Amino acid sequence: MSEHMLRISGMTCEHCALSVRQALLSVAGVKHATIAYADGTALVEAAGDIPLPTLIDAVRAKGYGAELATKSDCCASALPAEKLQIAIIGTGSAAFAAAIRAVEEGADVTVIEAGTVGGTCVNVGCVPSKILIRAAQVAHLQAQHPFPGLARHAPVVDRKALVAQQQARVIELRHAKYENILETNPGINLLRGFARFENARTLIVRQADGSEQRLTPDRILIATGRSPQIPDVPGLAGTPFWTSTEALTAEEMPRHLIVYGGSVVALELAQAFLRLGSRVTLVARSALLSKEDPAIGEHLKAALEAEGMQILTDTKVNAVRFDARGFELDTSAGNLIGDRLLIATGRKPNTAGLDLTHADVATEANGAIIVDDHLRTSVSNIYAAGDCTNAPQFVYVAAAAGTRAAINMTGGDATLDLSLVPAVVFTDPQVATVGLTEAQANKLGMASDSRTLTLDNVPRALANFDTRGFIKLVAEKNTGRLLGAQILAGEGGEVIQTATLAIKNCMSINELAGQLFPYLTMVEGLKLCAQTFTKDVTQLSCCAG
Repeated sequence: MSEHMLRISGMTCEHCALSVRQALLSVAGVKHATIAYADGTALVEAAGDIPLPTLIDAVRAKGYGAELATKSDCCASALPAEKLQIAIIGTGSAAFAAAIRAVEEGADVTVIEAGTVGGTCVNVGCVPSKILIRAAQVAHLQAQHPFPGLARHAPVVDRKALVAQQQARVIELRHAKYENILETNPGINLLRGFARFENARTLIVRQADGSEQRLTPDRILIATGRSPQIPDVPGLAGTPFWTSTEALTAEEMPRHLIVYGGSVVALELAQAFLRLGSRVTLVARSALLSKEDPAIGEHLKAALEAEGMQILTDTKVNAVRFDARGFELDTSAGNLIGDRLLIATGRKPNTAGLDLTHADVATEANGAIIVDDHLRTSVSNIYAAGDCTNAPQFVYVAAAAGTRAAINMTGGDATLDLSLVPAVVFTDPQVATVGLTEAQANKLGMASDSRTLTLDNVPRALANFDTRGFIKLVAEKNTGRLLGAQILAGEGGEVIQTATLAIKNCMSINELAGQLFPYLTMVEGLKLCAQTFTKDVTQLSCCAG
């Protein structure tokens, strides 16, 4: 092992120091590079004897000056003996992904949490909601399956037992994936309390007993997630309405549940309660899933109404009243009365209490923290990841962002590519999308072509006796390159990743149509839809190549 001390010039900020470190680490044989920005020095440790000019050239290639440090430089430069200190606000998916990777990169990490460890997904989001949805699907199949040789019967629902099983699995996963990591990873320390910025370098953590602890870490990651956004409707405040959090753990079934919202959370929970036996009325301010291809919302609305849901689109709630009868909503479509009201009109970033202005961290108007593709905020030592940012609100995006933020906070150079993000809505049929819609392609000035295949042309759907929905593919007109896929189908979420990989690898429609797909799978629908660009698939035999 050899060591070199370099004098570095031209660094103007901490990010410059990270760039110098990355340049040095890119040299073959370099094992460690410690940059002291304040002193303008770099200590390089290498396996073997690396020529000094090689190190100097690597730094200069990044636009900085470099030369061998003098003896006085070495004595004057107090190189850090301690590990890099990173503070992470939050303990959800982004936070833990970042904490684990940062420790692997040699940092000491403090995660700060005021509530339950684990964040939204495991506690009040993905995990409990998908358990509820699966139970509701089983109940629906008992009563409404399509096979005449099997007796149908209305399910007997014990909501309290369902919640107990659901929450037991939540506790199990929270311990396995979060609490156990805190217990077994010595590089991660949990600090309980509410964090706020005193300035860009200092966090103040107010603990439960009212005491405050001041932290001055080298890097800070904000990963505070989001929480339900409550609309400003006259009369709503102070009533016992549900958000998704209360709905998921409610031990009684509503007789008539009114759901206000028309996007993912509203639709998933509305259908689940409908299938478990509640009467459900859904009120949406615009169309269902209004950001998607219009056909998605139209066909999903028809499927939900066929199950018995009342859906009021393009409807405004003017006022809410609550009394002994329950909730009464004054809407633009008339009055509604129900015993429970679920508000699912979006989620807001959990940034209001952080005093971000004290640190000069830039946000959007709604409080979402603005980050670049390296997860950097407007302040060089502060990063952000997950739902509290302006990135897409998916747990897998949050985890990927957390890992990349950790790499960058510890001197690496990792980007988060959001050019292709698959998404799934767990209704039945499922909504699964990736890439561009026709409208988006046209807005970008791309000449596009598309085909829509209804599921009565997909053998798996026919075998399931469930042909609700469609598969739509969007391609570049001149080249045939696949641009996007919009799917409404049972198990659509299991199909969409194949389309994602096809787009990622720049496959054409013809190349997709020529692939081997296993017969009697839903994913075969992608091949069939691709074939419709050049063929009439109704005239093909089964599994025609």
